[in-house]
Amino acid sequence: QIFNQHNAEALNLEQAFHRMAQTEPNLDHDVSWFLLPSYWAKMVVALISFLCFANSYDGDFVFDDSEAIINNKDLRAETPLGDLWYHDFWGSKLSSNTSHKSYRPLTVLTFRINYLFAGGFYPVGFHVINIILHCIISVLMVDVFSILLGGLQFSNKGRRLNLAPKSSLLAALLFAVHPVHTECVAGIVGRADLLCALFFLLSFLGYCKAFRENKEGHTFSVFWVLVSVILGAIAMLCKEQGITILGLNAVFDALVINKINILELIQKLLHKDKSLENAGLLRKGLLFRITLLMSGGASILYIRWRIMGTGPPAFTEVDNPASFADSLFVRAINYNYYYSLNAWLLLCPWWLCFDWSMGCIPLIKSVSDWRIIALAALWFCLIGLICQALCSEDSHKRRILTLGLGFLIIPFLPASNLFFRVGFVIAERVIYLPSIGYCILFTYGFSLLSKQAKKKRILAVAVLGILLINVMRCALRSSQWSGWCISRFFSSALSLIKFLFSVHYNVGKNLADKGNQSAAIKYYREAVRLNPKYVHAMNNLGNILKERNELHEAEELLSLAVQIQPDFAAAWMNLGIVQNSLRRFEEAEQSYWTAIKHRKKYPDCYYNLGRLYADLNRHIDALNAWRNATVLKPEHSLAWNNMIILLDNTGNLAQAEAVGREALELIPNDHSLMFSLANVLGKSQKYKESEALFLKAIKANPNAASYHGNLAVLYHRWGNLDLAKKHYEVSLKLDPMAPGTKENYNLLRRKLEQLQKKGG
Repeated sequence: QIFNQHNAEALNLEQAFHRMAQTEPNLDHDVSWFLLPSYWAKMVVALISFLCFANSYDGDFVFDDSEAIINNKDLRAETPLGDLWYHDFWGSKLSSNTSHKSYRPLTVLTFRINYLFAGGFYPVGFHVINIILHCIISVLMVDVFSILLGGLQFSNKGRRLNLAPKSSLLAALLFAVHPVHTECVAGIVGRADLLCALFFLLSFLGYCKAFRENKEGHTFSVFWVLVSVILGAIAMLCKEQGITILGLNAVFDALVINKINILELIQKLLHKDKSLENAGLLRKGLLFRITLLMSGGASILYIRWRIMGTGPPAFTEVDNPASFADSLFVRAINYNYYYSLNAWLLLCPWWLCFDWSMGCIPLIKSVSDWRIIALAALWFCLIGLICQALCSEDSHKRRILTLGLGFLIIPFLPASNLFFRVGFVIAERVIYLPSIGYCILFTYGFSLLSKQAKKKRILAVAVLGILLINVMRCALRSSQWSGWCISRFFSSALSLIKFLFSVHYNVGKNLADKGNQSAAIKYYREAVRLNPKYVHAMNNLGNILKERNELHEAEELLSLAVQIQPDFAAAWMNLGIVQNSLRRFEEAEQSYWTAIKHRKKYPDCYYNLGRLYADLNRHIDALNAWRNATVLKPEHSLAWNNMIILLDNTGNLAQAEAVGREALELIPNDHSLMFSLANVLGKSQKYKESEALFLKAIKANPNAASYHGNLAVLYHRWGNLDLAKKHYEVSLKLDPMAPGTKENYNLLRRKLEQLQKKGG
């Protein structure tokens, strides 16, 4: 009985505190929406966010996934974990001049864990983790929105109160089902944005924990402020946008904790008003906390800069054409147009596309372009909101609008081209965090309409309809990532914008990866037709034509590519390969060296240069080129093999053996190296060791006819004729046309017949 009475008293005290906290205007008072207990609200949000994207679980690796995951050596166990801290998101060294400088080691680490647990590149596990992350983030949004919309208040027991349960539920649902999030959730590389958002929100909630009130009044915990900074650093190690949470924490502190009127503060600063001393900045510790946040942010950015190395990332005009415009006016007007398109995607997420690169959005070059209207509309709305956020006499309104604009704009700044050039025109992934601000503004707008509307239920039904449409749009869009209709992923983009040449390029690349070269050629040609300066499409088309022995057209395309972009190292190398095939050796050599000039650490180019020198019987030069390839890339199996074979063919068996042993120490499981070294050892009459390597190579690749054939030759020389006969027969079974094997087998059979006659 005493226990129950104590609980009742505590509950009454909490309710009294709740009523006292609600003396300021409350958003929920005007919102006609569902009121659910916190636990059920989070369950509903989790379930709906799961339903939106669940059908992307069996998606494939598409678009950027192939480079960030399949071709990323940092996912493999043989790459030391420490290398992740010096490589970019794509597995290249950050110090390389070809690196995009996207430093996201924690995201790559999660990919690596996915790869190791799955035992290979099986996309289901990658997709499931993304879906789970979005569900967790959406649930956290209930708490975040309850603070942003209802304020930060604690009960006398230190428990945070949700003063806007209906509004926070609506805002969290709007976030959970927004179709613009599909690329983040259904696209595996969107993991970076999801992890960044997770730690971004945890940093914000951690910062809020620093302000629990106690009996002595307002206090704050330095520990939780530092935890918030650390979580912000972790968010940045997942994706660069994460660092912006430190700025948002400072804004929140000023507006919510210290209840500063920004316009009034600016006026006092301009007039050097002495009453600033009584503004509470020092008393509540705001300056100290902002100093901690700024110091933490500066330290994080400094460390990031030191790791990144010198210079910004090198992007091309294809990636971001506006940033290459000569005119400052053209750059500024197009950047602002891109902002308006991002805002439109938040308001009306119907035109969704996985690639918004050059050609999709033509540049605005004069004020007579009708698209200027979009810029005017954007700034009209922004200026109106900013004026209300600064000048409104309603402190509640000022706080919500400022926080909404802060969460809309500040996380978008790293993608704005204002501080540095970015490698895209529009990327739906980067709107994941700014959509928080959109949801705040939408919910506040809904509350204002509800306050004025006579039939509030009709308005609530309209919002419910928007949510249902968004759920269906998410489900439809995410299904385009599913394994059984991956072609719809690309065709959806083509149906959106027929002249988007980069989509034609990606369709072609997808088809080429699947071995459908004829169809790939068609799409690559269309990409080049739509953009005659699209050097990447020219390079890939030239490669396919080279493989199909259509060398003259391949040369024309690759020559044009390097003419348009003289520092395109890969195109120079491929041009050299074509010229080598056309037996124009001097031109090929010049092309290879030009490629190396533009990409000094280019092992594949050194390898191809070595092949050219070998064709010209310039053996020393060939060996030097292949040695350079192996120094730059120690696991370059082809370069090692060619060195062994060339030394073997020129009679340098001791040197060939030394190179072969060195190669196997670096790549111990490479069966082709075992085979080459086994041949050298056999010629050196080291039969036992040679036999062991042949058998090991055959165990790794039992269907290689040449392995069985050369082992048979070894046994033939060694005098183990029965074993020789067995492996000759296996070799001929695998490849009846194997050169020399049939002749050697016939010689062995005659020898065995002669021995039988002598024995008889």
